[in-house]
Amino acid sequence: MRCPFCGNEDTQVKDSRPTEDGAAIRRRRSCPSCGARFTTFERVQLRELTVLKRSGRKVPFEREKLERAINIALRKRPVEPERVERMINGLVRRLESMGETEISADVIGQLAMEGLESLDKVAYVRFASVYKNFREAKDFEDFVGSLSTTTKHT
Repeated sequence: MRCPFCGNEDTQVKDSRPTEDGAAIRRRRSCPSCGARFTTFERVQLRELTVLKRSGRKVPFEREKLERAINIALRKRPVEPERVERMINGLVRRLESMGETEISADVIGQLAMEGLESLDKVAYVRFASVYKNFREAKDFEDFVGSLSTTTKHT
């Protein structure tokens, strides 16, 4: 593993342990060249996924990009990081087990919305505002209104 600080390719693992949900291995590493310490995570990847964008472009799936989008929606919300990590792990597992190597961005967005809806309603609305491209306050009103009616029926 290359050192992110100096670029040295010979780093040493000081400690390895599974993450709380057992979906990854957390490794503490150090660089003998510059002395820096950093953490890496090792996860199982079932298959290479490609995202089919709305524009027709194809890009490699990046878990980090999905994590960033979800964490932006959850910013300053009282949700434990472990629950977020479990949700993201489950979402990625679902994507990998679909059997397809190309997955539309819409499918990924819809799965992320489903996960956020059960995690935190405010984050769900925040994510939806970007995903569904809300343009004005009325879009928020309509969306939140539809949430209220579905909540009353359940």
